[in-house]
Amino acid sequence: MTLLPSRSDLDAAAAIVYGAMPATPQFSWPLLNEALGTEAWVKHENHTATGAFKVRGGLVYLDGLARREPGVSGIISATRGNHGQSLAFAARRHGVRATIVVPHGNSAEKNAAMRSLGAQLLEYGDDFQASREYALSLARKQGLHMVPSCHPDLVAGVASYWMELFHAQPELDTVFVPIGQGSGFCAAVAAREALGLRTRVIGVVSSHATAYMDSFRSGELQEAPATTDLADGMACRTPDAGSLEVVRRYADDVVAVSDEEVARAIRLYYRATHNLAEGAGAAALAAATRMKHDPRVAGCKVGLPLTGANVDAEKIMRVLSEVLP
Repeated sequence: MTLLPSRSDLDAAAAIVYGAMPATPQFSWPLLNEALGTEAWVKHENHTATGAFKVRGGLVYLDGLARREPGVSGIISATRGNHGQSLAFAARRHGVRATIVVPHGNSAEKNAAMRSLGAQLLEYGDDFQASREYALSLARKQGLHMVPSCHPDLVAGVASYWMELFHAQPELDTVFVPIGQGSGFCAAVAAREALGLRTRVIGVVSSHATAYMDSFRSGELQEAPATTDLADGMACRTPDAGSLEVVRRYADDVVAVSDEEVARAIRLYYRATHNLAEGAGAAALAAATRMKHDPRVAGCKVGLPLTGANVDAEKIMRVLSEVLP
């Protein structure tokens, strides 16, 4: 099963997405351009109905599921937050029961958001992978539909934001894409290929969760500890095999950014644009800042998805209170 949808698939997915939410804006912020020394365009996925890009994929997946399995009794999945909000948001629109498994110590405010959308929330395990394995076992026991973290429908939905950005700015030289389980990266590639563009696509992982980068560089799937405190949306211990294949085939590069670099990017976003970003949401900017003198950034037009803003108040206040160098 290929994860890269066709142009007709992308158009159909976009129609589903826009039945529930409007397109998000993209802006080029002068202070951000000054900090990077080049022209950057920020795609504001922090402005979606759930505050993150994932909602687009959930809408398309649940629409397809309703047609494939009209009698489905309920869905279940594992998440650190944004994927779960996406599924809960879409499941409520279809009148389907949603059960979401999160690891212990997950973001309290993301948990509250999922519950507010009608999801039954269960806590299990110390990381995403443990939560996912538990969700799979519950799916078998309770006859629930297990929603994967990466699927062609999820990719097609998420690709709608990349189509918006590429239509608005078709001359982007390089885009940076945070990698959690890979739907965002696959979506960027799908949109680029559908439009016949030559834009470089650089994946971004946390330096405290390097499984995708290690697998990209070694040529084979590798696990790595996921210990990031700030970028929980990229806390992947085991790559998805399908999305890893896309990363290995299409990525211009995969780079890692530390929690400290992500924190600086969060502060820069706030001071330059007055937008809040969660850890993974600021990862693209963190990578572009690290590579500002690299020829793939310097003098280029760069695309930066601000993929989400769902971060606990206590954590964001702590990050913002630190002095920006």
